[in-house]
Amino acid sequence: MSGFARDKYIPLVNRDLGDRNYPIWLLINPKYPDVVSDIWRHVLDEIQDKVYREIHARIDTSNIYIRSVVSDCGIVPNTLNWWGNEVATEIKSLREIILEYNPKMLISFGAFPYEFVRRVFESKPEKGPKYWGASILKDEFERSLKKFDVIQTNMIPLLRRVITSDKLIKSDDSFSGSDRQQQYFQDVGTKIAEKVIQNRASLDIWMK
Repeated sequence: MSGFARDKYIPLVNRDLGDRNYPIWLLINPKYPDVVSDIWRHVLDEIQDKVYREIHARIDTSNIYIRSVVSDCGIVPNTLNWWGNEVATEIKSLREIILEYNPKMLISFGAFPYEFVRRVFESKPEKGPKYWGASILKDEFERSLKKFDVIQTNMIPLLRRVITSDKLIKSDDSFSGSDRQQQYFQDVGTKIAEKVIQNRASLDIWMK
């Protein structure tokens, strides 16, 4: 499976990469482009494995759309500079693009991209920079899949990094850090795959 997860994952040179018509988008913080290789490729391996085992099909990821939610690392909000005018402009821009292309899954990585997408959809209440801890993001992931509707655009938050001692990842204490990471990848990948399989007729993502 690994070849399908690693075919396009090079560092972003420009603002975005791939095809906006692709139903699954990856939204990243430009400060952390490595999430595509460090998190997503492992999750995608699990998705591909589950999909192949269940329906003997493979997802074509050659044109998957990857976008930095803001074009400049310098305007990424922090505790001293929370949500300036430049970020508001970026929110409006992404909102217009989403309305035009209607992606089915917006997969974000970490706190800032997820809150950014929430503001694109005008979700309330707006949250501050320290609100989206790992445990809350994990709960949001579960909620997002429970209410998944392929007719609309769905926000799906993933962690930006998996802390190897993370108590959120249920495992035996004898597990190594890498085992805990793999368990997270397997858990979220399997759950995303289930939604992909359930809605396979509505998703134009399959290898011919």
